[in-house]
Amino acid sequence: MAGTIDCSFIRTLINRYCAGEENWVDSRTIYVGHKEPPPGAEAYIPQKYPDNRIVSSKYTFWNFIPKNLFEQFRRIANFYFLIIFLVQLIIDTPTSPVTSGLPLFFVIAVTAIKQGYEDWLRHKADNAMNQCPVHFIQHGKLVRKQSRNLRVGDIVMVNDGETFPCDLIFLSSSREDGTCYVTTASLDGESSHKTYYAVQETKGFQTEEDIDSLHATIECEQPQPDLYKFVGRVHVYQERNDPIVRSLGSENLLLRGASLKNTEKIFGVAIYTGMETKMALNYQSKSQKRSVVEKSMNAFLIVYLCILISKALINTVLKYVWQSDPFRDEPWFNQKTEAERQRNLFLRAFTDFLAFMVLFNYIIPVSMYVTVEMQKFLGSYFITWDEDMFDEETGEGPLVNTSDLNEELGQVEYIFTDKTGTLTENNMEFIECCIEGNVYVPHVICNGQILPDSGGIDMIDSSPGVSGKEREELFFRALCLCHTVQVKDDGFVDGAKKSPDSSRSCIYISSSPDEVALVEGVQRLGFTYLRLKDNYMELLNRDNDIERYELLEILTFDSVRRRMSVIVRSATGDIYLFCKGADSSIFPRVTEGKVDQIRSRVEHNAVEGLRTLCVAYKKLSQEEYDEVCELLHTARVALQEREKKLGEAYDHIETNLILLGATAVEDRLQEKAADTIEALQKAGIKVWVLTGDKMETAAATCYACKLFRRNTQVLELTTKKIEEQSLHDVLFELSKTVLRHSGSMTRDSFSGLSADMQDFGLIIDGAALSLIMKPRQTGSSGNYREIFLEICRNCSAVLCCRMAPLQKAQIVKLIKLSKEHPITLAIGDGANDVSMILEAHVGIGVIGKEGRQAARNSDYAIPKFKHLKKMLLVHGHFYYIRISELVQYFFYKNVCFIFPQFLYQFFCGFSQQPLYDTAYLTLYNISFTSLPILMYSLMEQHVTSDMLKRDPSLYRDIAKNALLRWRVFIYWTFLGVFDALVFFFGAYLLLENMAVTINGQVFGNWTFGTLVFTVLVFTVTLKLALDTHYWTWINHFVIWGSLIFYIVFSLLWGGIIWPFLSYQRMYFVFIQMLSSGPVWMCIILLIIISLLPDIIKKILCRQLWPTATERTQRT
Repeated sequence: MAGTIDCSFIRTLINRYCAGEENWVDSRTIYVGHKEPPPGAEAYIPQKYPDNRIVSSKYTFWNFIPKNLFEQFRRIANFYFLIIFLVQLIIDTPTSPVTSGLPLFFVIAVTAIKQGYEDWLRHKADNAMNQCPVHFIQHGKLVRKQSRNLRVGDIVMVNDGETFPCDLIFLSSSREDGTCYVTTASLDGESSHKTYYAVQETKGFQTEEDIDSLHATIECEQPQPDLYKFVGRVHVYQERNDPIVRSLGSENLLLRGASLKNTEKIFGVAIYTGMETKMALNYQSKSQKRSVVEKSMNAFLIVYLCILISKALINTVLKYVWQSDPFRDEPWFNQKTEAERQRNLFLRAFTDFLAFMVLFNYIIPVSMYVTVEMQKFLGSYFITWDEDMFDEETGEGPLVNTSDLNEELGQVEYIFTDKTGTLTENNMEFIECCIEGNVYVPHVICNGQILPDSGGIDMIDSSPGVSGKEREELFFRALCLCHTVQVKDDGFVDGAKKSPDSSRSCIYISSSPDEVALVEGVQRLGFTYLRLKDNYMELLNRDNDIERYELLEILTFDSVRRRMSVIVRSATGDIYLFCKGADSSIFPRVTEGKVDQIRSRVEHNAVEGLRTLCVAYKKLSQEEYDEVCELLHTARVALQEREKKLGEAYDHIETNLILLGATAVEDRLQEKAADTIEALQKAGIKVWVLTGDKMETAAATCYACKLFRRNTQVLELTTKKIEEQSLHDVLFELSKTVLRHSGSMTRDSFSGLSADMQDFGLIIDGAALSLIMKPRQTGSSGNYREIFLEICRNCSAVLCCRMAPLQKAQIVKLIKLSKEHPITLAIGDGANDVSMILEAHVGIGVIGKEGRQAARNSDYAIPKFKHLKKMLLVHGHFYYIRISELVQYFFYKNVCFIFPQFLYQFFCGFSQQPLYDTAYLTLYNISFTSLPILMYSLMEQHVTSDMLKRDPSLYRDIAKNALLRWRVFIYWTFLGVFDALVFFFGAYLLLENMAVTINGQVFGNWTFGTLVFTVLVFTVTLKLALDTHYWTWINHFVIWGSLIFYIVFSLLWGGIIWPFLSYQRMYFVFIQMLSSGPVWMCIILLIIISLLPDIIKKILCRQLWPTATERTQRT
């Protein structure tokens, strides 16, 4: 993949700058079916295009080892241990190379195997996609080949239910009207059916032989990632005539990843393939994510590296100062050889410096990295095993795709969530309609008809009279006719009548789930839409009679007008225009009707979080209709600014309407979605909704899930607003509004918890975001991004609608790189969410109805949005608490371990003499102190999981990496230094005053080292026991077991003469040391003195400055 992209980029540059500017083209020309245009046609520049392979993997078989090793040795710790290992191999050092070599190679091998396996799974998924069979036309015959072998210009056949293999221009379909229905769920998250159109001149080519005889070329723009934009034109060559030129737009472009629905088959020509398809251009490359804890570890490591180098430097300098006295440098009993005297002083000093580095090297804990890897890997199973996060309905449980980011779940500050299918179930339900002030709720149903006594719930007016009854039926007819719903082809019965039961079995499909809900809802109120046949819409009324209306015009919905209309002719010859749309776009166009009553009901429903639409109509005379036809025809044939002219025509037609009523539809929120958002906001996390949906729809959902509250002042930064004022003015106005209030607000109040406090919600759309992200030509007008970020920071919630997938990633990146560098989490369920999932610090996929792409590309996958609450507030909290203690404790115990070694050099003439025996040096981190902290980091619960769920605000205690801040790190380091001073000088004072045992034997340096080591092992283990809040039999076993193991090992190590050892310096040392009473006293006393400061500090802090967590622990 990379090779392909690089080559095309280089080729582009060569073409552009070497072959002359005229050879550079912004468009591409495709010969349909690879047929050259007839002679005399315009000459085109031939271009090369990539094949249809998709590549999402990171490594190949050849580059895996070098690339993986390079990535691993970019870690400071790994690189450092490699250097130390090489030093131990090269020079004569006090310790063996095995002590640092083995742990390093273990870490490298484990990580490489893990990353290799993950990449192998990606290769497998790519191969499955690239080897998928595709049908294409060759010499009038249908041929099968693998998807990866598809080329630009190939004519492809796609059957019902299949996915488009690349980006195709739609040529023809099995439908006579040249349309097809497509679902783009995996691209933009919308699972509804959209209608696409073939060009008039190509839609007749419906068989393999016909389509092979098509002679056409297509000119279009070069690939770009916007899913909703496409500009092109097709030249269709017919015998001896000039070619017919037709414009192409996004309604003619079938995108890779979308699926064909309710259409038997279509033919299309490939125009963008492989990594140039819009779907691939919307993918982010998968980069290695690093957690905030790992960054802290690396920072602490640098500090300890500096401490290590300064220790080695101090000791090297002091060694030569000490040896400046000739007697000390070369005493009579240890004369130097001639070769030693001749050695260069600087070389000697450098070798000594390296030897000291190796001696103190244990201050950098290599075993910490092994333990952290194990803790992350084993700890991730707690999510997988959590029964609360298992979904009975789907039979799915949570998945962990990477265990590197467990603790990041406890640090999230911003959540970016998709709406459709993530917050909602993507199931629309018709709730009620309001006609002239009367509310109708379809709840009592008998054979598909409403019962007489439940026809209307009188809300404002008295029961409908005769004209009211007419209006009521007109309203139901309007809902049956004003839509673009299709009826599933199968199971139709031709005949004058249908029984109510058979009519209810209709399966409706549409580009908007709202439309389906309305048609189904009005069916429950007694009017059933049957089908559109030969341009006649058929519906079944309450009397079970079929009514037929001729469909004359459809004025399609668009997000600027926010309404749609149909013009129909009834059987009696009356012409009606029925219009439905958002209240804001219908009310200003209405001249009569009960506006106030209906408006109050619409506002009531909007506050309830229901999606509302208003319905209006007007009658047209034949003359008015002819005028409308003329107006629409003129706009539709325009090649320049067609959309603008159509918009103006629609605006002119949709005036002087009579208001009929309004509807309310609910997009059912996922279970407990509102509770989850409320809990996350209480935890101090800001929630943003990023969706491809319409603004009204998304805003209604935000109210329903309590993202926006009743007292939230919603600010708009939308295309409509920017058209009225300039972007500059809108931004400054919003910024003024927000900052005026924020002056009196505290930072914590932004989570929007207080009901009476004024908080802000922001709504922005994709087009406005593009303008904000666009680099400024002149720096003078200020940086829009900064103002936008300032507004967002002061809003409790933000809704971004009409977002392309790449824009979702841009928003995440914008927040991620803002000056506070907050930790971001993205959650979504469709392929359109993959970019933001990969961009955020933590990506979570919802295992939903829209395929597995989000779940496969995420770091974690959960069955439902509600599981996010436990994942962050419980698992994330525990992971962070555990790993931060692990990191701090490792540095602490290694300071305790190596600082006495540093002090010892002052008493042994800086001779690099180890204080501890080699066995103790090697086993300290591997055996004596490793298991207790590993088990602590897997089992610890400082408060119960129920308490964390009940009180989300406890999450704030660990926010912003609270337990790994420099203050805490310095405290642990000083505690380690204090303990080391107590061990060393405590033992020193004891042995200085009591150098001999009862039988007159003298304690030697190995006894001194063993005494220090014994106090050290007991102190650091008991320190961990003091920090443990949640005791299980496993904790007891590893903590007391480690201490017993140390004693047993020491007795055996010093109690037997081991034949494989070249020295026996530890023989009987431990046993002899323990035979002395004062030594026992000394050990107990030193352990108590070492632990005392920490105990006192804990008691004082808990009494005087308790955190929310500590207050909870008391209760």
